[in-house]
Amino acid sequence: MANQNAPREHWYDGIVEAVQTYIPGNATFRTMRARNARIGTLFILPFIIGFLVFMCKPMVESFNFSFNDVKMVPGQGYELTPVGLGNYKTALLVDPEYNTLIVEESGEMIINTIATLVLSFVIAVLLNQEFKGRVLCRAIFFLPVILSSGVLPGIEHQNEFYDMMAGMAEAVEGSSGINISQALQDLLQVSGVANSFFEVVFTMIDSIYDIVMASGIQIIVFLSGLQSISPSLYEAANVEGCSGWEAFWKITFPMVSPLLLVNCIYTIIDFFMKNDNKVMELIYQVTYQDFKLGVSAAMSWLYFAIALAFIGVSSFIITKAVKSYE
Repeated sequence: MANQNAPREHWYDGIVEAVQTYIPGNATFRTMRARNARIGTLFILPFIIGFLVFMCKPMVESFNFSFNDVKMVPGQGYELTPVGLGNYKTALLVDPEYNTLIVEESGEMIINTIATLVLSFVIAVLLNQEFKGRVLCRAIFFLPVILSSGVLPGIEHQNEFYDMMAGMAEAVEGSSGINISQALQDLLQVSGVANSFFEVVFTMIDSIYDIVMASGIQIIVFLSGLQSISPSLYEAANVEGCSGWEAFWKITFPMVSPLLLVNCIYTIIDFFMKNDNKVMELIYQVTYQDFKLGVSAAMSWLYFAIALAFIGVSSFIITKAVKSYE
């Protein structure tokens, strides 16, 4: 049987191994790792088929649109006029809002991602403890996932009663003349105590609603990782005299740390696809109000490239920092 932990000598050895995983008649195909990979592939096969059937062609056409000036022709579809990188130059150098919104949303994404990962991990650790009403608490923390799947965002953006209540809240806050968060932030800034640090902290506080709403899936992932840790590890640590704090940093966190990558990637993608994302709103406006399909396609692909860049950087950092256990 092939050694699953043998080091790869060339960069293409991983590709060869992946191909052999699905081709019978070789040593790799018979390994437990290959069998698990094939089972995992069956689970994601519906998504792969759906992507190839419904999304692959629109993505290719969108990429083609980004290099053309697209004009709608009544009764005939559309007409393409090649402009090279003109649409990308328009998005980056001409549009007055695109670059600014990209920087703002990227900064907010970094802060929210860190806050979401920390909050979801802490809540998962708490929900993994034995206490009465644990099932109810898990359901409560997963409830935002259901609400944010389309119902609640629709209420927030289309419900007149919700808008009226939000307006009343802003009016009350304005009439009182007191904004506790801003007042405390101003006080700390005057004192000169780590202005940049507290600015990030108060940004997280102001976004606590969005952070909690976006933490449901991450909590479930961390919770599944915590429940997969063998109790014998904690028993052995207890026999050796380890405290709960030491057991957390020596057992709990290292064993769950590989899931940081999964949750980080999910959180980044989820943030970039939010309904209230300002970049998405701008792309929607350019597409359906200004009817500049070529420019909107270029904006979309630039936005996609930025998201991939953040995923790549975060994946590199996390894979270098965490430990992996078989």
